[in-house]
Amino acid sequence: MTIDEIQQGIIEDFSAFEDWMDKYSLLIELGNELAPIDPKYKVESNQIRGCQSRVWLHQEFADGKITFEAESDALIVKGLVALLLKIYSNRTPHEILTSEPRFIDEIGLRQHLSPTRSNGLLAMVKQMKLYALAYEKISAKGN
Repeated sequence: MTIDEIQQGIIEDFSAFEDWMDKYSLLIELGNELAPIDPKYKVESNQIRGCQSRVWLHQEFADGKITFEAESDALIVKGLVALLLKIYSNRTPHEILTSEPRFIDEIGLRQHLSPTRSNGLLAMVKQMKLYALAYEKISAKGN
């Protein structure tokens, strides 16, 4: 599945609900389904700056793709993390760099998240894209 197809599925899942309490419940459910990361990755260097809650993001690059693992100590943020992992994990740097997270606006997250959560979400996206940029440059040097 492409990133765009995954985002479209997320948009459809969230548009099934009118009430934002139901959408928050879906976010919490997605977060609860997220596998915890290995405690050895819960280190300060893996913490996302700009998040009110604690979020750890670990990445690995193999076979031309970046795999992300992440976790948060806050329920709704953990759901946001799960969405980003669904979209960006196990993708090439180029895919990550050329795909904007349009689902954020299309499901209304930007309007319904607190400013600190919204900033944290954007900080997570930015960090994933920075990793993608770094690995794209490393890959280009290797060829």
